[in-house]
Amino acid sequence: MSYRTVFFGLLISILFSCNEKQKEDSSELARPNIVIIYFDDLGYGDVSAYESGTLSTPNLDRLVNGGVKFTNGYASSATCTPSRYALLTGVYPWRNQNAKILPGTAPLLIDTAQYTLPKMLQDQGYQTGIVGKWHLGLGSGSVDWNKKISPGPNEVGFDYSYILAATQDRVPTVYIENGNVVNLDPNDPIEVSYEENFPGEPTALTHPELVEMKWHHGHNNSIVNGVPRIGFMKGGEAAKWSDVDMADHFLEKAKEFVDQGSKLDQPFFLYYALQQPHVPRTPHPRFVGTSGMGPRGDAIVEADWMVGEFMDHLEEMGILGNTLIVLSSDNGPVLNDGYYDDAVEKIGDHTPAGPLRGGKYSLFEAGTRVPFAVYWKGKIEPKTSSALVTQIDLMASLGTLVGAENFGQDSENLLDVFLGKTDRGRDEFVLEATSRTAFRKGNWVMIPPYSGPAVQNQVNIELGNSPEYQLYNLAEDLSQERNLAESNPEKLQEMIKRFEQIRGIESTNVEELELK
Repeated sequence: MSYRTVFFGLLISILFSCNEKQKEDSSELARPNIVIIYFDDLGYGDVSAYESGTLSTPNLDRLVNGGVKFTNGYASSATCTPSRYALLTGVYPWRNQNAKILPGTAPLLIDTAQYTLPKMLQDQGYQTGIVGKWHLGLGSGSVDWNKKISPGPNEVGFDYSYILAATQDRVPTVYIENGNVVNLDPNDPIEVSYEENFPGEPTALTHPELVEMKWHHGHNNSIVNGVPRIGFMKGGEAAKWSDVDMADHFLEKAKEFVDQGSKLDQPFFLYYALQQPHVPRTPHPRFVGTSGMGPRGDAIVEADWMVGEFMDHLEEMGILGNTLIVLSSDNGPVLNDGYYDDAVEKIGDHTPAGPLRGGKYSLFEAGTRVPFAVYWKGKIEPKTSSALVTQIDLMASLGTLVGAENFGQDSENLLDVFLGKTDRGRDEFVLEATSRTAFRKGNWVMIPPYSGPAVQNQVNIELGNSPEYQLYNLAEDLSQERNLAESNPEKLQEMIKRFEQIRGIESTNVEELELK
């Protein structure tokens, strides 16, 4: 063999090696598709991977156990609208006085000039979409549902939107695609009001014989599909959704978005916002009775199946390995939230809040500590992390992943935490529940004094209200049974001082308080 042959052989080998290395580097730099699967009222103990309840969720477990399972993962608020606002803006909801549970006729909560998670990803070349629950308001005033509705999701960063305007228990009970009501008959225009009924239109109070799902509190206005809702609606018969088909419908729209996105020479971001297990719980007949816990449990089993189908679809398309998936919930659990549906009677030994105190609407842990996991097949090693993380941090973290530079005001870059490379998360966090706030720092939680009932009797949930300061060490007392405010005045003062610095309110001297 000549030296020339050897030389050229080595040269080809080197060039091939360099080419393969460039491919590897390019693969590492490739931006993944991003999916946020967002549940509605799913509790910490509702996912069997958290080993706190008795409900079985095998598909959620596959995702949670296959990635980083966070045991200290938080929504920003104990109610839906504020949490969704924070998720999409990277801003604490208590900074916006309008970030409260919105009626179906509320104007758009997010300013169209505000920088958002989907806008950030758009700037980085992502195709962006939302499928499912919105509940962040639409329009800029009085909405005409019979014309294109704007501004909405498309004006705050989503290329594609297929949504229900507010919640499943509120009117209007129609789907809206890119600002237009789906299947609207122009000869049967929609009218919506949250103040007074339209003449001659039946409600749960005037026509109880039309009601198939009995209301418990607050849900006694217009009746659609036998379900009484919050608010009044007239017209739009052809556009009204079918409640029992909603989960299947959203799954198909999510798949369609993924299919379209995969055909483009760009990554996609999908905010897949499921309606389960929010009331009214209307699982498809094929899921009825599957949990043994009534419609709430059946709705969770249904949603679990939807997630499994969605992940299988990604795998069949060959893109699961290039898709980062975040799973979480907008707030903690609630059983009776407006309808008699056996959620309380059939709960059995299941504990939706797990070992946590409180639930939806509550300042206690179960209000905001929720299932939270990040999955990326082949890129994230399965682990359980005790790092403190919040949904607010997804904007800065995902932005860092894709090369963005501008993030939300309160969002922290915890990318290495979400990828499982470290367990050092946030140091502190101000949580919110129906305009009340509390503070977590390290393992300590401080709840300021609040007037109002200790328990919301309609939903039977402890709200965290007390005339006294509350201080808990979660490392020793996860269930928040021992108030240490009186026995740890220095720690209490430290917590109050830092909390008030973040909130921008005047300092309180704990020595002047009568702690009992």
